[in-house]
Amino acid sequence: MISCAQYDAIEIVCMYFYPIKLTFKSGEVLNCKALDTQRNANGEECIKVKTESSDSLVVLTSIWTLEICVENPHFKIISFI
Repeated sequence: MISCAQYDAIEIVCMYFYPIKLTFKSGEVLNCKALDTQRNANGEECIKVKTESSDSLVVLTSIWTLEICVENPHFKIISFI
């Protein structure tokens, strides 16, 4: 489960369709564009993102850090650990 502040950050990046860099707890990195929040088929809270090849759902609890890749007045990076 993530905190309200973390969920607010997710909503901000989706509202502005920011390009973001997600670093996962596994160490994998994904550069993508934030689109929306959504639940997957298992009912897990996700962020819907667009990559070069497709749209996909990323489970929020799998994220270690989220970094906005453009200048903005909100934040640069947020940690989910």
